Amino acid sequence: MDPEVSVMLHCAPSQGLEEDQIRVEMSSRFNRRSAPEVEKHIEAVWKDRVTREPWLFNGAKFRLRSAELSTSTNCVAGDEAAQTSISEMAERENQQAAHRGEEPCLTPVLTSSANAGCCRDTAKETQRDTNTVSSRKPSEYQKVVLSLQLGLTCYKDFLGTNWSQEAVSLQRRGEVEFGDPQALLAQPLGVGAVLVTSDGQVVLLRRSQRVAEAVGLLDIPGGHPEPKAVCQGVSEEAINVDLMQGCEKAVVAELFSSVCAEVRDEVNVPLSFLSAPVLMGIALNHTSAGRPSAEFYIRCSLTMEEVKDFYWRGGPEAHESTDIVFLSRGEMLQLDESASLWSELCPSAKGAVLLYQLVRPDGV
Repeated sequence: MDPEVSVMLHCAPSQGLEEDQIRVEMSSRFNRRSAPEVEKHIEAVWKDRVTREPWLFNGAKFRLRSAELSTSTNCVAGDEAAQTSISEMAERENQQAAHRGEEPCLTPVLTSSANAGCCRDTAKETQRDTNTVSSRKPSEYQKVVLSLQLGLTCYKDFLGTNWSQEAVSLQRRGEVEFGDPQALLAQPLGVGAVLVTSDGQVVLLRRSQRVAEAVGLLDIPGGHPEPKAVCQGVSEEAINVDLMQGCEKAVVAELFSSVCAEVRDEVNVPLSFLSAPVLMGIALNHTSAGRPSAEFYIRCSLTMEEVKDFYWRGGPEAHESTDIVFLSRGEMLQLDESASLWSELCPSAKGAVLLYQLVRPDGV
């Protein structure tokens, strides 16, 4: 097993999950734990990096606290089934909080993304969901649901924890003090795409010398979902979990739309040529202390040559890569540590390969 990467969770039995199968609970309880000396270390790391790289920007990110797959066995509407699952998660969290001597929180209530408190206008998404629900039979809601517990973090905290030389000691301390080795780490949730062309070729990009990590290695298109996309019109510094209460569907929508946006910006393929993403699972990058990334499968209606043509025209993030490489789906399924190409893959690409092989989202 490659020590750089592991699979946290996969959706193999369902061959991947669609957007309406994802539920999110947002809470400040899922933020990174803090300690005075840790905060001091983070500030020192950030000051040093900004001095050397003054263009760095500290943006808000979603923090993954936990992910749990469950199966709805009741003949109920989707949100009601999800409510049962998330309520159970909240109850377990309350029991753990009581054990730690902390105040328990109220059980969360799933609300429509059109809730007046939501920062993002999702009326169209709500109408789409309503139309979908009305056309389905109750029995169709007996399906797999993925529940995510999300807090907030930022790029500065990532550099000072997951990407820091102190990451291992922070994990040890987190295990001792909180029973969770990731408690003191930023754990920003990333996204990545296994993009497959109409003629069965998987897209990989050669990372440039201008990126912060995995320089020169092959990667899949990817990045991070952005809290600012949910809290539109709010400054990065002012974004907080409270602003996202009642916006759970908007958060899920951002998870799925952000991976398509990364494909558009990095490969320069217009969104109109992309299918709806299917979530294969979550992989962990152990070169950055177990940083999580949600890996998706996306079909492209363009051929390999057409994708190549779009790529070489240059997109908004063309500076992040220097070349585009294609693998057949058969080659993806056979790729492992014994292959010479494996050493050219960065950890996020390795995680995506493992999930693609486990989940087989295209039925190959």
